[in-house]
Amino acid sequence: MANWGKIARRSFLIGSAAVAGGVAFGVYQYRRELPNPLQPGVGEATLNPWIIINQDGVTLVAARAEMGQGVYTTLPALVAEELDVAWEDVRVIHGPAAQAYYNGGLMSHALPATDYDRTGFQEVMIEAMTVLPKMIGLQVTGGSTSTLDAYEKLRQAGATAREVLKQAAADRLGLPRGSLETRDGRVIAPGGIELSYTDLAVEAAAIDPPRSVELRPRSQWRYLGQSMPRLDMVEKVTGAAEFAIDVRMPDMRFATVRMTPRLGGEMLSFDATAAEAMPGVDRVIDLGTGIAVVASNTWLAMQAADAVEIEWGPAPYPETSEEMLDIIRAALDEAPNSTLRDEGDIDRMEIDPADRVIEAEYTVPWLAHATMEPMSAAAHHTGDRLEIWAGSQAPGFAEARAAEAVGLDADQVSCHVTYLGGGFGRRGESDFIVLAARVAQAVQGTPVQVTWSREEDMRHDFYRPAAAARMRGVLRNGFAHALEGRVAAPSVTRQAMARMTGSAPPGPDKGHVEGMFNQPYAIPNYRVTGHLADLAVPVGFWRSVGNSFNGFFMESFIDEMAIAGGRDPLGFRLDLAEREHAPTAGVLRAVAEMSGWAADRPEGTGMGVAMTHSFHTPVAVVVEVQQQDRDIVLTRAWIACDVGTALDPSIVEAQMVGGLYFGLSAAMMEEISFAGGEVQQVNFPDFDALRIHQAPRVEVRILETQAHLSGVGEPATPPSMPALANAIYDLTGERIRDLPLNRRVRFVV
Repeated sequence: MANWGKIARRSFLIGSAAVAGGVAFGVYQYRRELPNPLQPGVGEATLNPWIIINQDGVTLVAARAEMGQGVYTTLPALVAEELDVAWEDVRVIHGPAAQAYYNGGLMSHALPATDYDRTGFQEVMIEAMTVLPKMIGLQVTGGSTSTLDAYEKLRQAGATAREVLKQAAADRLGLPRGSLETRDGRVIAPGGIELSYTDLAVEAAAIDPPRSVELRPRSQWRYLGQSMPRLDMVEKVTGAAEFAIDVRMPDMRFATVRMTPRLGGEMLSFDATAAEAMPGVDRVIDLGTGIAVVASNTWLAMQAADAVEIEWGPAPYPETSEEMLDIIRAALDEAPNSTLRDEGDIDRMEIDPADRVIEAEYTVPWLAHATMEPMSAAAHHTGDRLEIWAGSQAPGFAEARAAEAVGLDADQVSCHVTYLGGGFGRRGESDFIVLAARVAQAVQGTPVQVTWSREEDMRHDFYRPAAAARMRGVLRNGFAHALEGRVAAPSVTRQAMARMTGSAPPGPDKGHVEGMFNQPYAIPNYRVTGHLADLAVPVGFWRSVGNSFNGFFMESFIDEMAIAGGRDPLGFRLDLAEREHAPTAGVLRAVAEMSGWAADRPEGTGMGVAMTHSFHTPVAVVVEVQQQDRDIVLTRAWIACDVGTALDPSIVEAQMVGGLYFGLSAAMMEEISFAGGEVQQVNFPDFDALRIHQAPRVEVRILETQAHLSGVGEPATPPSMPALANAIYDLTGERIRDLPLNRRVRFVV
């Protein structure tokens, strides 16, 4: 990965003949209102945050973290499409933590309303609310919003830079700008005269960019809408990519941590005598709620940490998973925090003798993020400065929290964002960065890399919460006449936002009920209530957040309603969707065709369907399973999604498949459990994921009928879990209402 510091230190030498360093371009309507993070030194010139043109080529600044989802390709493609540069000349870096890189797309999830039928007034409200992330510099990678936020913004940046370069050429040649064209990093004048962007950079730097430019129509796109070569791929397959765990500096020391296994509990005492006697161990640091060991290498630090004898205090929550789930279930009978959908009249609805009433309860367990790269960060504290290298989904928050931890001002801390070896929401937290900062402060003047063991990573997560749901439905003449859902769990939004911003948002918690209240099904009596269960277990954003459990609850119950009514499960859903939301009906029809849903199935084969509308994207999934002796095998899966505009079809497909596998892993085998207040799963043998030989063959169909762009990183995860559970029911006749499924069935190993 290109190093931001190296580029920032280059001189943008202003001269009439050449550009020795470069010129930064970039626009958006906030260009005069927000500080420019590209601070030029002597002889440097910069206009805006997004584009750097220098003798080495074109460098585009990505403001979102690359964790495998392809933003280091799609975001540069948005700029390059309008800037008109050759793809092979494009390089990308992560920008610094800065207000200019705020993510306004997060506000698309802010209104407590369904996402599939927003009114014009609601769209205006969402646009107005982007002032919040703008003002606080909410530079966050999450919520499947990277391209949603960037779609207009980065195209405008590229187009404006292109027009400024054309104006520079027009001024030099004495021609009207409208007579000029651009191609592959050059301005083309009548008569075949060509001027490179590098050659024009000096003049362009002095030109005030226009406030508005015309963007190219889709019919003229060269890069967008195509499957582009991934700009991060060569580095990753050759080992040149730098993750936080790879950072190396002269005289660096290496550290690890051990923290209380009873999350939020105290460290009563510790004895580090044996650890400190080990050759190569520098010191053991008292962190208050745990210890850090600094040594000559990471493995030695981990061995020494295991040698420290520590007495831990009790946990501030019930000791077992069963006790916690009892508290969560009890919350279903308490007053709701939210009733974001209440159509018809559930309370006074008359039940006819011929009506069929269906009731069911479901539960899901706590889940870890289990990123392949454990939490890791490098830090260098020099007394009045703190430099951090970390895979962070929220570098601005990380800088602020680290500054507080070591007593510096926020402007004395810089977070350099590396590649992320998995995030899924976990690296939106700042705890691992704060601990690295504190260790660096203790060894001031010496750079240190702090790497967690897999055991520490697994046992000190911000978990996807356990949750419970109580569902009730009424069938009239085989059709869904009523659906009532109650959902209980600890609040992810309140806990996570309190950590990030210092205060929990009041009012109804939309994230708590997403995936259930906002589904595009035409049910005349439809109510969903959210019930918050207060537990002191740390919870956080996990891929698809509330949709991850509500998708399972909702689509398992819809399946139960269909079966109870003697209806085909896919046809039952299609009937509900056709009367409510055409794109949702479209993905159901597509997945039915892809999977041959209506065809006869071989004996010993089961198929299940599920659909979840999340992150503005309807996704329908069909999973096929087969019985092999006593084991169940996942043979095939089909995904249909409607993303509005597929900016890069190969990346959309990859995210759909990855999201499916992520959800299938959780459905089949993943669970975090507690005993004695401690997490019992400590490594991948205890918290396994889908293996290659267990993974079904997957086919993806991408539809583009929606009028708006939508997210792709998370929406395949929620429907994958109920689709598998429904397939097992179709195969075995056993309805499983509690995850993981391997408690009740045996999968091939």
